[in-house]
Parts: sequence; structure tokens; C-alpha cells
Amino acid sequence: SLFNTMGRGSASRKGVSIISTYTRISHSPTHRIEKRQLKQKPCSQQNPIIAQKMNTYTSSSSIVTVSTCNLNQWALDFTGNTNRIYQSCILSRQAGATYRLGPELEICGYGCEDHFLESDTFDHCWESLAELFERGATDGILCDFGMPILHGGVRYNCRVLCRDRKVLLIRPKTSMADNGNYRESRYFTAYKTSESSQGETFLLPSIMRDSFNQRTAPFGIMYLQTYDGVTVGCESCEELWTPKSSHIDMALNGVDIVGNGSGSHHELRKLHTRLDLVRSATSKCGGVYLYANQRGCDGGRLYFDGCSMIVCNGIVLAQAPQFDVKDVHVITATIDLDDVRSYRASIPSFGIQAAEAYCDDSGASKRRYVSCENDENVTLAERKVTKDGIVPKPSDLMEGGIKLRIHDAEEECCLGPACWLWDFLRRSGAAGFFLPLSGGADSSAVCAIVGAMCVMVTKAAQEDPTGEVAKECRRVCRKESDDYHGDDNCLWVPSTPQEMADLVLHTMFMGTENSSEATDSRARRLGKAIGSYHLSIKIDPIVTAILGVFQLATGQMPRFSSRGGTMSEDLALQNIQARLRMVVAYLFAQLLPWVRGRSGFFACFR
Repeated sequence: SLFNTMGRGSASRKGVSIISTYTRISHSPTHRIEKRQLKQKPCSQQNPIIAQKMNTYTSSSSIVTVSTCNLNQWALDFTGNTNRIYQSCILSRQAGATYRLGPELEICGYGCEDHFLESDTFDHCWESLAELFERGATDGILCDFGMPILHGGVRYNCRVLCRDRKVLLIRPKTSMADNGNYRESRYFTAYKTSESSQGETFLLPSIMRDSFNQRTAPFGIMYLQTYDGVTVGCESCEELWTPKSSHIDMALNGVDIVGNGSGSHHELRKLHTRLDLVRSATSKCGGVYLYANQRGCDGGRLYFDGCSMIVCNGIVLAQAPQFDVKDVHVITATIDLDDVRSYRASIPSFGIQAAEAYCDDSGASKRRYVSCENDENVTLAERKVTKDGIVPKPSDLMEGGIKLRIHDAEEECCLGPACWLWDFLRRSGAAGFFLPLSGGADSSAVCAIVGAMCVMVTKAAQEDPTGEVAKECRRVCRKESDDYHGDDNCLWVPSTPQEMADLVLHTMFMGTENSSEATDSRARRLGKAIGSYHLSIKIDPIVTAILGVFQLATGQMPRFSSRGGTMSEDLALQNIQARLRMVVAYLFAQLLPWVRGRSGFFACFR
């Protein structure tokens, strides 16, 4: 047998000794070996512990289609969040996926802050989950949702695995993010358990008991084993970044698929670290790793930059955009789990540690899992057709995966704030932005970022005039009823980014007798290039009026240092101009919509 020439002899699986011959042999762990002949003979002397472990690697089919997503969730927007989650589940199912992963705390939104201390937040999350069940979001697909759970009087940040309107497992987060902008320990407690613990039982709320006839669900650090033998585990955001990540123990216990629901905000070049962590999670231990992240501004100062991905054996198979204005973005990949098992089997040290991790000193199993062996509907290795009637084919890992899309540092500095501004604009109810444009570096950079926002929104609206981005664009631009007579082809969308900028960006040069013509010209030319509604005024009469009041009260007239004044006089005169520009800016921001015959107000940059 060619198999024997590799020095592996025979393999045992499910109580039989297997001898195989192959058409092709490769030492590459990602090279799938095609079977020609399979002979089986009983192995009565096999260790029952080993036989039990081998059973976990047996399934009727090894090909699975999985999906993950970027979601633009809003804090406490339970209705909108539920709709976006439902849309992602439908898109995943239409792509033929049997497993869907969502971001961290996706049901309520990550940035709820002290609202996590209120019981209403937890109640509304369960109501949203019940609505998802009623709408059929989990029908025929295993869904991994993120939501807060109150268990035993303690608040936990949890992953909730559901299928066919049933909660299969609740997995709490074990490591809180408390560095930088994160303060998770203020709201949640890290779950602790002993290695010998087999989990707890969680009493579901009445809305789940009454509507879906389920009273309890498993709760703890466990993973799920489906009817067809595929094993699925969970991580949450920070657990990927810790030195002793939970995906290592899961891999050593034979978990095939690990899903990480995350709420990771954008930092310059942070994606490089994230990619390294996700790829190393599977290049060292093998396996399928799905990463889901929120994207957008959910009500705070942070911008979550998405970039969800699917990785197998260290190879990236799918990647979602990092910066985008769409609310929902789903990616899928079809994987042959035999590639995972072959990869792990090719690493001798992995096999040694996996055997040690499996049993304690007494020989008893340490595996903590929820088995669905009695529910034949809970399966993942199903070859489902997509909405286009196509049966997805497994990815060929020998091709090395996809080409990664990584932005330059300058692009990150532009696109991240541009996406944040779009979310702020459409959620604040404003009709646009007002920007005092001096022609200097700061205001010019902000103007260019708003211009980039208009480019992204215009492109998305033109690609799908009936989509959510186009609807939001019409609402913000106050064009919801223009040129619409029941024909979708007549829906207004901006023809150019400049057309949109003229409606949402209002710039003004507020000069004085001390301003140069060069700065006025720069501001005017930049406004024209971006397409903003630009004005240029002189504020000298206002400055003169203020100084006149001061002179009337004190009998003194301050002078600039260049004209013989002191430093105190010079600073006071500079501050007067700066503060008057702020007052004038707020005046025009409030009244320019009225001047242009539009409703609403303009958000003012200072």
C-alpha cells in the first residue's frame, strides 16, 4: 500500500482498522489525497477511549459551507439590529451556508455602556432573539449570536448558538477587554470554571418557554457537536488576543470550526495584528476560524472597522471590506474538513498534546461538549444549493487563498473617519455638515474626508438605487420624493460625488483684514473640487463692534504685537477672532438650511 510507504501503517476510526490505497500522495498538509480503495477490518483490541475519540471525527460528509459578516449595529436599536441580523441570516442561507457567525453583542449593540447595567437591556435582547426565531432566521442554519446574559445574578457577555428555533448552547466570555478604550469589566464578569466542570443549566426566560417550548439550555465553556459529527466552538474578541487563547484547547479537543464574534474598533495598522492572530490560530493548530466584527459608529467616538474573514489552516479564504457604508456584508466559504484533519494529523507534536488534553490522569475524558447526536436536523455537512441553484465547491487550499485587501496608512486615515461621519450624519438627523474652511491643513483635511464620504456613498447608491444606502442618501439629502412616480428607475441618486457634496457640505471662509488672498483662494478652490456649497465673508465688522464695546467700557484699544501691543493684547485679539468665527459658524449652520429652502440643521465642525 502506498499509504504504508509514508510510515503511518493503518489508521483506526470508529472501531475498525482502515487500510487505504491512494492515487496521489503528498506530504503537504493542505494537499487533499483522493481515495481509490478502502478496506476495513475489525479492530477488537482497540482502546475504548481512543475509539470514543475517533468517533468524533466521523461524519457522513466532510464538506461544510460557513459564513460570517460585518454588521453596522447601533447601540440599543433593537428593531434595526434585529432586521440587520435577520438579513445576514437570510443572505447566509441563500449562499448555501449551514453556519452563520455574527459580531459581539450584535443584538443590543456593543456600545451600550451603562445601559448594560439595566435589566431592560437583557429583556429586550431576549425579545429580539424570539423575534428572530419567529421570522425563521435560524431555520435550517446554525446561528451564533452575540448578546448579554444575566445568569445567577451575574452579567455575562455571551455567544448563543441556535438552530431551528432552539437555543443549543450559551457560551460566556472568559476574558474581558479593559485596555485602551475598553471597559468591559465595568459591565460584565469574566466567566470562570474548573477543568472538570461539565457546564451549567440556564433557565430560559418566559418568552422563550412560552413561545418555543424550551425551558433550559446548556451554559458554560463547552462546544457543540452536531448530529453528523462536526464540532463547533466559540471565542469572543479579547480571547483571541490573550496569551492562553481558548481556541488552542478547542483545537486539541478536536473542534473543527471556531467562531470569534468581535467588537474591535479601528486603530491605525491594527488590521495587521488581527490578521496575524487569526492566521496563527489555525496555522499552528489547524482548523477553520471565522472572525466576525461590527462595522461603523454605533453611537460613540469609536469606529468599528469590520474586515470579517474566514481562515482555514492559516490560509485566508474570504475577507469582508474594512471600510464600507453598507450595513450588512456577508462572506462565505466552502471547506472540506478532511483538509483540517489531514493538516492536524501531519503534525506529530499536535497529536501528542491532543492525546494529553483529551484525558485526565484517571483516563476519564475532559471534553466538554453539547452533543446533538439525537437530533438529526442539527447538521452542518450538508451540500445545500445557493439561491442561484449552484452547489458550492470546497476551496482548494493549494491555491493559497485570496489576495488580501489591506489599505495604506493614508487610506485608513481618510476612509475610517469618512465612514464614521456618514454614520454620524444619518443617525443625528442632520441635513449636512457646516465647515469653517480657512484654507489651512486642519479644515482642508476635514473637507477632503467629507469628500471621500460622498464618493463612497454615491458609488454605493448608484450600484443599488433601491438599497439601504441609497434610501439613507435620499433622506439625508432631502430627496425622498423627488422624481418618484412609483417607478424604481426614477429614484434619485447623486450622479456625482460633487452633486451630493453640494447638498450635505457647506463651507465658509471667514476672513479678516489680516487674512491673505492665498488662503481665501485655497479654500475656494478646495470647496469647488469637493463640490461644497461655499461662501466667503469678512468678519471685520463683528470684530470692530466687539472692540468698540471694550473701548467704550475701558477707554483702551488693544493692539497686535506687530503694531506695538503686548503679548496679552495680541492673544486677546486672536481669541476674539477665533471665538467670533465659532459663533458665526453656529448661526449659519442653523439658518443655511432655511436659506436654501431645506428642513433640518447642519452639524457644525469647530
